[in-house]
Amino acid sequence: MSIEEKLRTLADRIKSHSSAMLTEEAVKTAIILPFLAALDYDVFNPNEIVPEFTADVVGKKGEKVDYVIKVDNEIRILIECKPITTNLDKIHLAQLYRYFSVTSAKFAILTNGRTFHFHTDLESPNKLDDRPFFTFDLADIQSQFIAELRKFSKSEFSIDGILQSAHRLKYTSAIKKEIIAQMETPSEEFVRLLITPVQTGRFTAAVREQFTPMVKSAFREIIRDSVQSRLSTALAETEIIDPVLETAVVDEDEIVTTEEEREGFMIVRAIVREVLKPHRVVMRDQKSYCGILADNNNRKPLARLHFNRSIKYLGLFDGEKEERVKIDSLDQIYEFTDRLRATARLYAEGNAVKSETAVAS
Repeated sequence: MSIEEKLRTLADRIKSHSSAMLTEEAVKTAIILPFLAALDYDVFNPNEIVPEFTADVVGKKGEKVDYVIKVDNEIRILIECKPITTNLDKIHLAQLYRYFSVTSAKFAILTNGRTFHFHTDLESPNKLDDRPFFTFDLADIQSQFIAELRKFSKSEFSIDGILQSAHRLKYTSAIKKEIIAQMETPSEEFVRLLITPVQTGRFTAAVREQFTPMVKSAFREIIRDSVQSRLSTALAETEIIDPVLETAVVDEDEIVTTEEEREGFMIVRAIVREVLKPHRVVMRDQKSYCGILADNNNRKPLARLHFNRSIKYLGLFDGEKEERVKIDSLDQIYEFTDRLRATARLYAEGNAVKSETAVAS
């Protein structure tokens, strides 16, 4: 099972059995250990997962943190678990805060089994931030969360890689939270800011009362119009393409391979390397798209990068047809790991069958 499949199994468990997870131990057994296993850690290996970890903390000798994750024999992640009914707050960070400063940990997770808060030290070195840089609800798994969680898995764990996205995630989530708050309950300052260019006269209490509902309504209409526009674009852009039909000869001088295309190719090759050896994954750039093939064979397309336009698309294959999906960043390619590997298996298994046939003959 993939990471996404394992996490969705846990999501179903929370929806069905959360009423039975009223104690910390129940949450650990039913959710936390399977969650760590989903990230490829061996929960039975004390060199990877250390339960009830104790370190000497000034004034708190013998205090324990629920779990420690070791990577390359170094403490890297601390985990503190609470009952599922707990509303996670700053006060629950106390133990993690102290342990973070006396260990080599770079990340700390505070969770009640359903909500997960990921913390690090973006604001002051070796001092755990009060505000998490990443938060997700396990009962409401979204595709963008999978890509971020995968970075914490044993096979992909990289401190530098996580820290690079942590800064963006922390402030992006804070900005989104503030925007949502203003959408639901516009402040006086926000209403004033928006109506000043369109309304003459003084900003009185009566004016504020008149325009506040209009600001809320305008927000909703913007979102509705944006969704409708995206749906219309997606329907117009979605195409079913036979990969072997595009055989027109193109002057190589007209083809320019961009850095984004090279990086996209490297991401795809890294994703499928568990299935296909890297040397079998080849980039063949075209004028209208950048093709990624298995065995440099045009009849074995793995993916296409349609980056020569303002809106970027990733072309995915089931072995025969291409489906284009819109992506906003190269990181989103990781969200299609399972599909890319499934396509790669078609070509890997095909070669295996040929080899077996040759041996038999």
